[in-house]
Amino acid sequence: MGANFITGTGTDIGKTWLCCALLRHWRAAGLRPAALKPVLSGFDPDAPQASDAGQLLAALEQPLDERTLEAIAPWRYAAALSPDMAAAQERRQVPFDALVAFTRRAALAERGPLLVEGVGGVMVPLDQTHTVRDWVAASGLPAVLVAGSYLGSMSHTLTALESLVRADAPVAAIVVNESEGSPVPIELTLDSLLRHVAGIPLVGIRRADPAPGIARLAALLGA
Repeated sequence: MGANFITGTGTDIGKTWLCCALLRHWRAAGLRPAALKPVLSGFDPDAPQASDAGQLLAALEQPLDERTLEAIAPWRYAAALSPDMAAAQERRQVPFDALVAFTRRAALAERGPLLVEGVGGVMVPLDQTHTVRDWVAASGLPAVLVAGSYLGSMSHTLTALESLVRADAPVAAIVVNESEGSPVPIELTLDSLLRHVAGIPLVGIRRADPAPGIARLAALLGA
């Protein structure tokens, strides 16, 4: 069992949905997975259940309270902006070194599968000098890059992948979440990506039947 970093080509690409699906899959198999959403923007303390952290806790069947929120998402910001902007509005900042240390400690402590969900896309700024990509690379965790099948996703996916590769961040898999209403069939997206990703495993998640893709991804991640 290992830890993996779930990142994406952009925001609202399905990272939290994918994490929750994996967590439920592993729990159904009798495993004890864990998940973190260390940096969370757009957090409404009056509706914590709607947040990414709240959804992860629900998938883990853990209570939602201040203690569990602090454990899973210690850096929470109100504004629905990139973390650097959201933190600045509160006269705070994302403490990069502490964030990396927190991630590494969690990866060492867990005996079952652990998912660390990033924030936004690969190149979202965390502070004045660091992006999510820097966090992935410094954590040492294999990345799962979540993409879509919408028109234009090919360029976004390959650009995000190149960014990770340039930072020497290992990529465990690329997951293509089928985009609702896309004129591009997911099969064509997968076939095209296959010619450009240098042997990195590709997993397609189909909206009508996501279970096979989730099971394959869980197996690729070693759980």
